[in-house]
Amino acid sequence: MYDFTITAGSKADLYRELSAALDSLTAGEPDSIANMANAAALLWEYLPDLNWAGFYRNVGGELVLGPFQGKVACIRIPFGKGVCGAAAAARETRLVADVHAFPGHIACDSASNSELVVPIVHQGELIGVLDLDSPSHARFDAGDAAGCEALMALLGPRLV
Repeated sequence: MYDFTITAGSKADLYRELSAALDSLTAGEPDSIANMANAAALLWEYLPDLNWAGFYRNVGGELVLGPFQGKVACIRIPFGKGVCGAAAAARETRLVADVHAFPGHIACDSASNSELVVPIVHQGELIGVLDLDSPSHARFDAGDAAGCEALMALLGPRLV
């Protein structure tokens, strides 16, 4: 059983502690679904003010729902569509303060108001994306983006 006590005072400390926990959870585990499931649960538990935390996997050139925490979600997202599809197509993090102002936003949960999507790339291949949603506007900032990018850099090699 895993029992983490994450008591970070600063955002940077929080993400350092999350990285150590994620490393512990996924080290030596070869199953990508298990690793994504534990990562989603970890982020759901320790990142405040989320209403969805999970993954979309690159399957045949489209994003397909992976492990997550939160309400039921859209199952398939084409590259280039919505925040997740835009991040996947560009292979760049998308930090959206107001999803309702994002052209082509896909509203899987009408309660979501802001979103952070981080592509997971390993050895030049897009594995999928991490998707975090919040009911608050402008919930995510550059510190969250950097922290989640570091987490996905750690997790990426453990998803292949």
